[in-house]
Amino acid sequence: MSIEALRARLPDYARDLGTNLALLIDDPALDGEARWGCLVASACAAGEPQTLRAIDAAATAAGLAPEANLAARKAAAMMAMTNVYFRALHLMEASEYQALPSRLRLNRLTHVGARSFTYDLSCVAVSAINGCGACLDSHEAELRGRGVEPTQIQAALRIAAVVSAVARTLAAEAALHPQNLEI
Repeated sequence: MSIEALRARLPDYARDLGTNLALLIDDPALDGEARWGCLVASACAAGEPQTLRAIDAAATAAGLAPEANLAARKAAAMMAMTNVYFRALHLMEASEYQALPSRLRLNRLTHVGARSFTYDLSCVAVSAINGCGACLDSHEAELRGRGVEPTQIQAALRIAAVVSAVARTLAAEAALHPQNLEI
């Protein structure tokens, strides 16, 4: 499924989501690798099959290297774990848990296949979807420390917001109208 086909599947009440998705595909705030990396990572985090397949196919067609695609999926997988853990620590009132080592294996956080800029932007996007303020702050600080502009970080956040909304809308429509599911 293409991005245009994905947009066409959105109900009329969600037309703005399709417009925003089209605008993000061509947004000059990020280069191709960073933009498509954030899109793929966000689609993985959102987890809705039609959205993920369409964005993955579009990323491949746009020239996202297989290694960079894998790095985006790796960012989504690692953030799925760390976002839960660090968000829980942030929400808990007992501060002694923050002093304990996480004891979570994080060796996959190496950035093989994509620039660290792309990987960290993807982590920002996924952390926004998963609602982890601690991870958002950590990756944003890392990016800003390397001179990344706020507009570039904002672009990753916008991608996360739109992809998440598209995925949730399509999931809701599939639940309400299962007869319209893609075969």
